[in-house]
Amino acid sequence: MTYEETVTYLYNCAPPFQQVGGAAYKEGLTTTVALDDHLGNPHSKFRTIHVAGTNGKGSTSHTIAAILQESGYKVGLYTSPHLIDFRERMRVNGKVAPKEYVVEFVERHRAFFEPLSPSFFELTTAMAFNWFAEQEVDIAVIEVGLGGRLDCTNIITPELCIITNISLDHTQFLGSTVKEIAAEKAGIIKSGVPVVIGEATETTAEVFREKAGKVGAPIFFAEEEKHVTSATPCRSGFEYMTREYGIINGELGGFCQEKNANTILCAIDKLRQKGVETTAESVRKGFTNTTALTGLMGRWQTISESPHIVCDAGHNIGGIEYVSRQLETQECDTLRIVFGMVSDKDITAVLAMMPKKAEYYFTQASIQRAMPAAELKEKASAFGLIGNAYPTVPEALKAATAESNGNDFIFVGGSCFIVADLLASAKGEQ
Repeated sequence: MTYEETVTYLYNCAPPFQQVGGAAYKEGLTTTVALDDHLGNPHSKFRTIHVAGTNGKGSTSHTIAAILQESGYKVGLYTSPHLIDFRERMRVNGKVAPKEYVVEFVERHRAFFEPLSPSFFELTTAMAFNWFAEQEVDIAVIEVGLGGRLDCTNIITPELCIITNISLDHTQFLGSTVKEIAAEKAGIIKSGVPVVIGEATETTAEVFREKAGKVGAPIFFAEEEKHVTSATPCRSGFEYMTREYGIINGELGGFCQEKNANTILCAIDKLRQKGVETTAESVRKGFTNTTALTGLMGRWQTISESPHIVCDAGHNIGGIEYVSRQLETQECDTLRIVFGMVSDKDITAVLAMMPKKAEYYFTQASIQRAMPAAELKEKASAFGLIGNAYPTVPEALKAATAESNGNDFIFVGGSCFIVADLLASAKGEQ
């Protein structure tokens, strides 16, 4: 098979969550363990860092990977979902897995895994761990796919666990309250393994403390340690004043990054205590060059300066809360928002947060889970969000751009799949 045929095969034999939602979810670790045993337990052949949470996992994982790369380590990075190319999910020192590896892995192991009927994520995780072992990485940053306790990445015993924050998302699988969701995320906490909590409420902190105490894991709350003392937004990201490193220039934009930066610095401190060596210079360079070092996309990313177009992959209550607050601060003649969501999110709660003083261009991503643009437009009107519906993201953006002047601000988001369609379209035009 060609690479394209192989990816199509993977989508057809085990459709990804991003395409079909809950139908792709497979609870438990039995299949993961079987795959890992078949491959010779690759997960045990490199050190790992495990990152869970509702929001901020991607930015945190990529920035830590960038810092470790700058420190001279060979670093694996496993994240999801991908935006343009399937291979974005697994990188070594920022480079995606070769197409040949994906093809060879499927052809060599399909006779074993087809009878197991693994989920797309189970199969992808096994593929990534195997590749990291083959590449002899020093350490890998592993982002949880969904939840934590029963997520297939939870077969690892990491150097450090990180739980960025908790908000309501994937409630059909993880629970209907933040306490229930926190309990699922806390499932990555393991005996003797330190855990850093990025953000916590009184309720979630209690859950994390109880689990850490039960298994004997040292627990640290980044908000209490206050590694970042102040953060000043600028056009190219943030300028952080920090306790250990002085001024750090972080390239990632978005109001959420201040919390992420504090979590990351707390994590780096704990990793250093575990013998993972970093320098002040490597930390600064990692923050400044995250996208170039790791390939991260879609975090308050500037697409164009004229007109000023920004996209962000925030897609749930917690993520949109930051996005909406940042949109309200934009100084522009007209705020124009290209917006779409998937049907299984809490659309009502998200729409209630969105700025009312904006022109909306409702659209839908090219996936089965996308809410039809016309339906989203109708729901949004009940919250005073007014605009027209467009069948594709490029058409919506084209309309927004055509109606803009030089002082307008165009935002594209609501779903990581809206951002994926935008970036894929932009790449196609290059």
